Amino acid sequence: MTPRDALRDAARRFAFSPTARLDAELLLAHALGLPRERLLLTLDDQPVPPAFADLVERRARHEPVAYITGTRAFWTIDLQVGPGVLIPRADSETLIEAAVDHFAGTPGPRRILDLGTGPGTLLLAALDQWREATGEGVDASPAALDYARRNAAALGIADRAHFAVGNWAEGLGERFDVILANPPYIETGAMLPDEVARYEPAAALFAGSDGLDDYRRIAVQLPALLAPGGVACVEIGATQGCSAAELFRAQELSVAVRRDLGDRDRCLVVTG
Repeated sequence: MTPRDALRDAARRFAFSPTARLDAELLLAHALGLPRERLLLTLDDQPVPPAFADLVERRARHEPVAYITGTRAFWTIDLQVGPGVLIPRADSETLIEAAVDHFAGTPGPRRILDLGTGPGTLLLAALDQWREATGEGVDASPAALDYARRNAAALGIADRAHFAVGNWAEGLGERFDVILANPPYIETGAMLPDEVARYEPAAALFAGSDGLDDYRRIAVQLPALLAPGGVACVEIGATQGCSAAELFRAQELSVAVRRDLGDRDRCLVVTG
C-alpha cells in the first residue's frame, strides 16, 4: 500500500470526524516521526510503517488524535497532553489575543494567573509571549498539573511558572496583571461528540444545569485578584455572552465580549 492509499483508507474510517484527512496525516506523520509539513512534501518517498495501523485503529474507536500523538499545538507552543487532561482548542487562543491587545504598546504584564490551567495551556502560552513575566497556574487536578510542569520544563520556562492544586483562586493573596481562565461551561447532561464524552475529563467540561456554576465562583473572586490596569480573559460558550457577563458586572467590573475566528462569542474581557 502506498502512503497515499493508506491516508485515503484511514480518512474513510474516520468519516465521523470533520477533520478526517488531517487526522490521518497527523497520525502517519507521528508514526514516521516527522512533522506533518515534511510528510506532505515527501509523501511519495515515505514508507507506511506497521505502527500506523495501530494508530488508525485507536482513532477509529474515536480516541482523540492529541491523546494518540501525545501533543497538541497551541498559540506559539507545543504541549504534551494525554488521558485525564483537557485538550487545548484553537478557540482558546482568543483569550491570548485579547490579552495581547490589552497590553499593546506597553512593556506587558509582569504577573499572570491561569485558573484551571490544565496542561498549562494559557499560562505557558502567555509566558512564551511575555518573556519577562512570571505566573501561577491553578487546577483541581493533580494529573493535569503533572502535564503542566512537564510542559513548562520542556519549553524552558519552569523557572517562571509555578503550579498548585486549588479551587479556583481560593487562598491567593496577590493581584495579577493578567488573569486567564477556561472553566467548564457545558450544561450537565448535554450531548457531546463521542471522542469528548468518552475520553476527556468530565470535571473539565460540565458546570451545572446552566453551565454557569464556575463563572459564579470566579466572578466573586476576581475583584480582589485583578491589579490596576490589568485584564481578565475568561472563555465562554458561544451562547453565554450575556448571562456570563452579567455575573461579572454584578461585581462592579467592566466586561466586553470578544468573538473568535468563527464569529462566535468566546471570551469575556474583564477590567476593573
